[in-house]
Amino acid sequence: MACINLSEYRHTLSYFIMDYDISELNCSVTVQSLAPTGEILKNKLFKNITLFLLRNEFRDIILKIDQGKTDVKYPLQDIKVFSRFAKDGKATIRIPSHKIQLLISNCPPAKLVLFLRTIGAKVEQLKQTGVATDRQRLRSNLPRRLEHISPLCQKDLDAVNRIREAQATAALKGRTPGLKRKRPLGDTTNAQVDPVPRKKLHMSSTVSRLTQEQQAVLNAVQAGHNIFFTGSAGTGKSFLLRKVIGSLPPEHTFATASTGVAACHIGGTTLHSFAGIGSGTAAIQQCYELASRPGVRKQWRQCRHLIVDEVSMIDGDFFDKLEAVARAVRKSDKPFGGIQLILCGDFLQLPPVTKPGEKRRFCFQSRSWHKCIQASYELTQVKRQTDPTFINILQNIRVGRCPPAISTRLSATETHKIEREGIVATRLCTHKEDVNHINDVRLKELEGDTKAFEAHDSDPDLVKTINTLCPVEKNIQLKVGAQVMLAKNLDVQRGLVNGARGVVTGFQTSGAGLPIVKFLCGVTEPVKHERWTFKATGGIFLTRRQLPIKLAWAISIHKSQGMSLDCVEMSLSRVFESGQAYVALSRARSLQGLRVLDFDAKCVRANPDVIQFYQRLRKQQRMMQASMDRYVDKENVQPTW
Repeated sequence: MACINLSEYRHTLSYFIMDYDISELNCSVTVQSLAPTGEILKNKLFKNITLFLLRNEFRDIILKIDQGKTDVKYPLQDIKVFSRFAKDGKATIRIPSHKIQLLISNCPPAKLVLFLRTIGAKVEQLKQTGVATDRQRLRSNLPRRLEHISPLCQKDLDAVNRIREAQATAALKGRTPGLKRKRPLGDTTNAQVDPVPRKKLHMSSTVSRLTQEQQAVLNAVQAGHNIFFTGSAGTGKSFLLRKVIGSLPPEHTFATASTGVAACHIGGTTLHSFAGIGSGTAAIQQCYELASRPGVRKQWRQCRHLIVDEVSMIDGDFFDKLEAVARAVRKSDKPFGGIQLILCGDFLQLPPVTKPGEKRRFCFQSRSWHKCIQASYELTQVKRQTDPTFINILQNIRVGRCPPAISTRLSATETHKIEREGIVATRLCTHKEDVNHINDVRLKELEGDTKAFEAHDSDPDLVKTINTLCPVEKNIQLKVGAQVMLAKNLDVQRGLVNGARGVVTGFQTSGAGLPIVKFLCGVTEPVKHERWTFKATGGIFLTRRQLPIKLAWAISIHKSQGMSLDCVEMSLSRVFESGQAYVALSRARSLQGLRVLDFDAKCVRANPDVIQFYQRLRKQQRMMQASMDRYVDKENVQPTW
């Protein structure tokens, strides 16, 4: 098994290969022939084909459908793109001039989104520059050619922005200023209405760039390798995992995690729910019978890429049973039944849950681990914290080291005054019973009426399942002055991210009476309902529509995983697991926003087996680096003749 330290690995692969190489798209396409009235006359499904975005000698944009033995080409001069479900790998392209529409499915979502945006930008520019007339084409002596379209770049987006600005300016000429943008409902007069200005396009909103080390992981996934990638808290593991999910075909990719909280962060389900073998404590034959049920078996056989987040909390015996079940259900002797594994987690954080007296066995201690995992990667670039001193403290705590200087520094945070503008620090607790008690008591202490918000679930009979997957409660009770935090990214640019702290300052007087929240980032606005979608056992989808907030006087360390907290306090006296203190401390963005009430160096500990595991990985990475250096030196030797 190869382990690569990505901060030192001298690879020569270009940045953002996946993000920019969008002239080809592998997917399934249903070609529908349309009547002049828009009715569907004929359907033809093509599975696993390639779409090519090309230009000919006249600079026309051509969409080619490669069907293997034959191909079909359509000029894209006047099209309509329906991209509402692009993030699910689905979209529709309608070409009125040819009376057809293409239903795209099972396409890597990230590639599809960029492919559609490229088409939109290129076609919008083509409309302005114009296409060659029939006479020009007949008289032309240009050699016939087809070439891949150039990647979408900021120059293209700037051109589109100029076109839109010119259109908006032309539309506004002669209009009376001050008129409302939207005509009142039912108004049938011919009053002029100002057009809504279209949002400017920027490359940063089109392409989310990865670091070198993150890109190398993505390249390994796309090469089909079974991989494990790790890294300390705040190195962007969840962000990268979402990129990985977006690069794979949805119909054959199953995103899972060891806990419902982690699964929700990546839009997936729990590994236990996917596997369909219950807790996994039964005998292997019984596990196989459970996985052979029609709905579960179909899921196992459909899966080609299995993603597991927070793999550190998966028990080694359970991992071995999964591997055996995968081979049996899929009738394949390949490791894990031939499924590509993408595992993510930090074994120096929370370990598997065990009963008293049971010996803990990590995934990497299972018989299947070395058989299944081909390469390991370590992310080292910390994104959550920017203070080198705090990063150094966390890196020491992570491996169980707490010298006197660090102990003194953390003890000094007890006097930090981190409350401001009515927003108090969130208390991190080791036990969920403490969390519920603190939040309930503090809410009752507030004066005024309680306002309740009930969630709308797609299946009321599966509320318990939704509760395990969704980060927000079925019923949320709030008052003016309630301390809350966001449970979902709403607007990263403005600081409205998962874990952002705020306080309820009031409620809207109309409509649903939404809570108005003042956030620590400086934003004050009503919080609207959001929707969460989960994939449950059997491939069914469940949804919950609820406010994306939760009470934040206290939160459990377990529930805080994946969050970045601006002001947080904690008591570590009841820490009972290796890595628990590190998880709690690493939630803080900075030392200035952290308060530890009763720090004791004895609460800092790391599992010895895990330390040895990482030592072996780093030894392998040094060997890999030395091998790479020798290879590079050999390649650079100048000939003597």
